[in-house]
Amino acid sequence: MSQLEQNPLIGVETANSRWNWLYKVAGVAALISLVIIPIQIIIFIVSPPPSTAIGWFSLFQNNKLQGLLTFELLIVVSNALAIPMYLAFYVALRRGNESFMAIATVIGLVGIVAFFVARPAFEMLYLSDQYAAATTDTQRSMFLAAGEVMIATFKGTASHLGYVFAALAPLIISVVMLRSNIFSKATAYMGILANVIALCLYVPKIGIIFGIISVCPFLMIWEILIARRFFQLGRGISEEEMNRIGGIS
Repeated sequence: MSQLEQNPLIGVETANSRWNWLYKVAGVAALISLVIIPIQIIIFIVSPPPSTAIGWFSLFQNNKLQGLLTFELLIVVSNALAIPMYLAFYVALRRGNESFMAIATVIGLVGIVAFFVARPAFEMLYLSDQYAAATTDTQRSMFLAAGEVMIATFKGTASHLGYVFAALAPLIISVVMLRSNIFSKATAYMGILANVIALCLYVPKIGIIFGIISVCPFLMIWEILIARRFFQLGRGISEEEMNRIGGIS
């Protein structure tokens, strides 16, 4: 039977929680996201995104998988993996501040949807195939125009909204961590640092440097810390046991 252990300051669910599998799935999701980060960085270096529709079409025709990966398909996967993580954060931290956790969860999920919209990789692949099969200049011009629309979407409002929300939601979650015994202060401060730096992407001229630093190393360290804690929660380890064996996570 599911049991609750109440912290004298903030009630939290610990051992034998009915949410054990959610925590385990969230832990696995965090580790997969961690692996995706360096892979995507390598892809950016090896295959920089083209700036024109014809460039994208050529890339897709030369290597469809490379085209999909360059169009940030792995980041779409990473965003999908964030869904169980947001749900697990909400379950674990809702008693720390249920209002903020509800806001953070909604912001996070909306950000995921926005990012899905902003990464139409398979649509661009389809247009590339249609362009290659076109038999007239009129048809090719039509598909090129549609490709430019995809690029505009790739760089447009949904893309920026997804990025900002993907930093804002974990930032709020990390602040709530400071009021909870579920995650350590080190994990909370690492989350705050990573996501505040991420939001500095919009600083003129040097923003991209902040964006890179926020991911490597800070976001990667945060992913390791939260994965470890999620697995502990998934095993039903009590709060006292977690503090004894993992005070830094």
